[in-house]
Amino acid sequence: MHVLVVHNRYSSAQPSGENRVVDEEVELLRAAGHRVEVFERRSDDIAARSLPAKAAVPLLVPWNPAVRSQLAARLRAVRPDVVHVHNVFPLLSPAVLAACADAGVPVVATLHNYTQVCPPGTLHRDGRPCTECVGSTLSLPAVRHGCYRDSRLATVPLAVSLSVNRRRWWSGVERFFCISAAQRDVLVRSGMPAERLVVKHNFVPDPGVCRTGAGEHLLYLGRLAEPKGVRLLMTAWDELAARGGVGVPLVIAGGGPLESEVRAWAAGRDDVRFVGLYDPAQCREAVSRSVAVVAPSMARETFGLVVAEAMAAGVPSVAAGHGSFVELVEEGVTGLLHQPGDAASLASCLRRIAADADRNQEMGRAARGRYDRDFSPAVGLTRLVEGYRTAIAVRSGGADSAPPAGGKSTGSRRAARASRNVGGTR
Repeated sequence: MHVLVVHNRYSSAQPSGENRVVDEEVELLRAAGHRVEVFERRSDDIAARSLPAKAAVPLLVPWNPAVRSQLAARLRAVRPDVVHVHNVFPLLSPAVLAACADAGVPVVATLHNYTQVCPPGTLHRDGRPCTECVGSTLSLPAVRHGCYRDSRLATVPLAVSLSVNRRRWWSGVERFFCISAAQRDVLVRSGMPAERLVVKHNFVPDPGVCRTGAGEHLLYLGRLAEPKGVRLLMTAWDELAARGGVGVPLVIAGGGPLESEVRAWAAGRDDVRFVGLYDPAQCREAVSRSVAVVAPSMARETFGLVVAEAMAAGVPSVAAGHGSFVELVEEGVTGLLHQPGDAASLASCLRRIAADADRNQEMGRAARGRYDRDFSPAVGLTRLVEGYRTAIAVRSGGADSAPPAGGKSTGSRRAARASRNVGGTR
């Protein structure tokens, strides 16, 4: 199969799970023998632009006509079977969908967040869940609250893009990949076409190392931002420390807007180690040596990559009991779920996960089993290609499955090729 991946890469200044997912899917498809090309823009490149060009970037968020022309030319030159769209903010814009329509190429899109119904994509505001814009056609609450970067002005382009391009997204994409059932439920309730929304969890590469023994530390690995529950974790840990601790230190790895606050909180403590940003090898090593991975997010996460990474290493998780974590973590089997936003509940779960080494190791083994069933590269590849096959078939004939080989149209030939390729990947 010939796939063109479209993605606006996030800034390299902070770790991006979405960038990683895109790169790993491209590598997975290529390793399976598929031809994959990439059409991308990089947010890092904005810094090198002239001042007028920087000022014009917000105007391109709802629609970038140059991108439409450039992608249309690329599609005519390479003629892919399917286009896979990831992030289009801020430099690509939904103009990529018009280019695909011009070329008659079927489109699938992975929804990594909630930007289809919430301008900043988080469903989170002022330390609590927010759904004011869900179902709204104008997203005026987001502008009023300045939901993106605490700025009304910065939020306007996102709100305008969501409003004017809503129907283009819903009609121009044959299949949306939701990365959790929880995310799909929210989007269906918002009015998105249910028949186009399918659940395809992110996969995680096998780390090649699993935990042996009980583990050495509890680990927070992620962005240091309020919606991720970092302050909640600090409060819970202080409660535990006041009662004698849990017998192992807390390691915090990551970067973000709360980095200076976390660094100051951890300074001089024997029970906390702030290590900053880890490279991928260090991340794998830290996870494999964990008693548990902690994911105390205040926002409703669409997936939870760090939980799947913990499963791959045979490590249980302590996660907030909402959003995708409810389907990723089986309470008492592969980890523990705490009451969202409740420091006492989080502290209790951290104490329990560290107190019983035998039970902890049972949960770790169950977590690895869940990884093998649902989040391994083999499972990810099958679901990716099946999604492509369905999108090609829908574009070619309106069916929900690929037509038999031998059709006359270009679309039918694409569907037939996809059908054969799916069989070859299993």
